[in-house]
Amino acid sequence: MVSKSDSSKIERLKEELKAADAVVIGAGAGLSTSAGFVYTGERFRQYFSDFEEKYDFHDMYTGGFYPYQTPEEYWAYWSRYIYVNRYMDAPKPVYQELYELVKDKDYFVITTNVDHCFQKAGFDKKRLFYTQGDYGLFQCSEPCRQETFENEDIVREMMENQKDMRIPEELLPMCPHCGKPLTTNLRADGSFVEDQGWHAAAERYKEFLHAKKDARILFLELGVGYNTPGIIKYPFWQMTAKNRKAFYACLNMGEAACPDEIKERAVCIDGDIGTILQQLL
Repeated sequence: MVSKSDSSKIERLKEELKAADAVVIGAGAGLSTSAGFVYTGERFRQYFSDFEEKYDFHDMYTGGFYPYQTPEEYWAYWSRYIYVNRYMDAPKPVYQELYELVKDKDYFVITTNVDHCFQKAGFDKKRLFYTQGDYGLFQCSEPCRQETFENEDIVREMMENQKDMRIPEELLPMCPHCGKPLTTNLRADGSFVEDQGWHAAAERYKEFLHAKKDARILFLELGVGYNTPGIIKYPFWQMTAKNRKAFYACLNMGEAACPDEIKERAVCIDGDIGTILQQLL
């Protein structure tokens, strides 16, 4: 059920989307949650009930930090984790609906999500900047160089060959250059690898913002929380404040807000992103 106030906000956002010369999408975890990529409950138990029973953790995220006794068990867990959150499709078509909304606009996406849902939904790879890494990439744990490695084949092999929550020793991923263990290319500490692809995407995003700095631009923020607000949220507020033709929209369950300085050129809608996108369509 949509309230009268939300209904008028959705109409305003429709108008702004139609009128915008460019759209910058900033996406956080809430967008993938709306698409059904939840790390708890039934979805967790469907894929990790054996780990839950043995180790008594109750969500995928906690399992990712568990101090497993052997690398064979660590990679049994992580290959499953990567497979279900990167190589399986999201249960709901939220990303496809977002693509339908913006596919004919001049758009760019910056996201802290690492599940690759944008590309799978049809978004142009050259218009995406994954700031925090990608479940589909490995890097050297050292790291001995700024290089990443596609992992789909080895992850699928680990999935198919694991037994009793362990993978065979010969499938343990090792750096081809120094022989140290490979790890996931996720920003967790100072060892995160920013490879050539990462830097190229960062540059394209910077160039897009520069080219559109005086344009009628819609900053569309979806499911971004306050874990890393300096990547998307605060810059979106600042760029909206600076450009009098810009408009800011925040769609978020429970955390939809903006500063008073831009509220005349903003809508903040508290609710499920998938439901709101359907109404926009």
